[in-house]
Amino acid sequence: MTSVDEAAGATQAGRAAVLDELRAVRKTIVVTHEHPDGDALGSLIAMHQVLAALGHDNCMFIAESDLPLPYEYQFLPLDSVISDAPPDIDERTVIFLDCGNIERNPAAERLRPAEGWGHILNIDHHHDNTRFGGVNYVDPRASCTAEMIWDLAAELDVELSPAIASALYVGLITDTGCFMYENTSPRAHVMAAELIEAGIDVHAIYQRVYEGVPFGKLALLARGLANAERYDEGRLTASQLSAEDFAAAGAEESYSEGVIDHLRAVRGTAMAALARDRLGEAAEDDGPRLRKVSLRASDMRIDVSAIARAQGGGGHRAAAGFSTSLSWEELIVFLRAQLSEQLESLPATE
Repeated sequence: MTSVDEAAGATQAGRAAVLDELRAVRKTIVVTHEHPDGDALGSLIAMHQVLAALGHDNCMFIAESDLPLPYEYQFLPLDSVISDAPPDIDERTVIFLDCGNIERNPAAERLRPAEGWGHILNIDHHHDNTRFGGVNYVDPRASCTAEMIWDLAAELDVELSPAIASALYVGLITDTGCFMYENTSPRAHVMAAELIEAGIDVHAIYQRVYEGVPFGKLALLARGLANAERYDEGRLTASQLSAEDFAAAGAEESYSEGVIDHLRAVRGTAMAALARDRLGEAAEDDGPRLRKVSLRASDMRIDVSAIARAQGGGGHRAAAGFSTSLSWEELIVFLRAQLSEQLESLPATE
């Protein structure tokens, strides 16, 4: 059996095991990664509603540090959300969604039962998932984790209500870039068609997620573009946003979403990077403030997840990130070296 066959076999085995578990358990709690994006939230809410349709006693966990949600997701229903472990956590199966490794949500430690983690279901589409669950359903071929929840709902004979379909659609469009990213598959379009047939309001969802932009976000984008720099004949396009930039723009931390897409779109760019200060986290011993670094590949031969993993992060081949205390100058040296190493390892073109 080839490695590809082995991976496919492991995915199918994980899917079957998760389905067996979801049919058997009755008390669950669902959790996703910290700073949840559209796929994380859409998957979380859709799975909660699927479990409710199966008659499960389920609740959703989001750390209080991640609330309130960014403005574009505040229309999503968050009934049954908790930020602390329920008294009966020992009786519940913990279901991690869209979480490449358990460290991606440090607050989830609050869900650890007295006797240890016990049984964890790990449902995710990141190719570098660490398979930390007792049951792991990891499918890197899926466009998003929401696609996997859609598949599970069909297998469990759960009807796609407009509420479930809307949550899944948020996950689908945000992780595929409205069907423009390279992870968009024919199956993603089939899924979209079924969600539309289930009664979602496509235009309304688009408006809530992508329009109604606060002016502070526009002002922060202007600063991010003004700070952009190019290296190595333009192969690396990078920018930074300091705490001072956020303050001057009147911007919240989540307003930096989308800035990197403008950097990635610049002609000649192989990789784009955006480093932003983590607000509310002071520098240690007068050293550099902790920064969140987002990476995007424009050249699809580049694996930015490998670069992120070198700094303790992770993600997808074309979109990844990590946190670091490196200064801007040190970060640029690191990124240039990593990008150069990958480019040099590519086969020569005639």
